[in-house]
Amino acid sequence: MEEVPREAPRSQAQDRAPGPDAETQLTVGSPDAMQDLGRRIAGLLRPGDLVLLTGELGAGKTTLTRGLGEGLGVRGAVTSPTFVIARVHPSLTGGPALVHVDAYRLGGGLDEMEDLDLDVSLPESVVVVEWGDGKVEELSEDRLHVVIRRAVGHEEVLDDVREVMVRGTGTRWSAGSGLETLAGASAE
Repeated sequence: MEEVPREAPRSQAQDRAPGPDAETQLTVGSPDAMQDLGRRIAGLLRPGDLVLLTGELGAGKTTLTRGLGEGLGVRGAVTSPTFVIARVHPSLTGGPALVHVDAYRLGGGLDEMEDLDLDVSLPESVVVVEWGDGKVEELSEDRLHVVIRRAVGHEEVLDDVREVMVRGTGTRWSAGSGLETLAGASAE
C-alpha cells in the first residue's frame, strides 16, 4: 500500500472535535489486501474506538471489517449485518468485542440508532458502523473514518483496486496515534 501524505480539509464537524486530524491515503490492490489493511488497523484500535466506514455498495467495507475482526481476535464470521442491523462479535483473546453495525437502512440518525445502545457498547468495545456518516458522529468526538473508493484509471474502473482514505478525528487520533504506519505494505 502506498501512502500519499495530505492535509485533511477541515469541516464544521471537525472544528468541534478537539485536536488536529491525522490522515493517510492508501491504494489497495485486492480484496485480500483490503482484509490485511483491516488487520493492521485493528492493531491500532482499543476499547471505546468508533470507526465509520464509507463507500459505495461493493467497495470493500465488510471485507475491511472482516480483517478488523481477525486482527481483534473476535468470535464468529464477520459478514454484512444489513438485515440484522448490528452484530456483536465477542473477543476470544480478552480484548474488546467488535460491534459491527450497518446503518444503510436507518435514516433517522442517532435517534433511530439509540435502540441499538451503541453508547452503552462503545466504552468496552470497538464499534464499526458502515454507512454511518451523518448518523453516529455524536457518539464520540474521537473517531476513525475510513472512506473507500473504486480506483479509476484511463476512464475505466479498475475492478479490485481501491483508494482508501483513513482519517482520525479528535485527540485520540492526533499525531503519534499510528495511522502513519498503515502505509507499510505494498498493494497487491
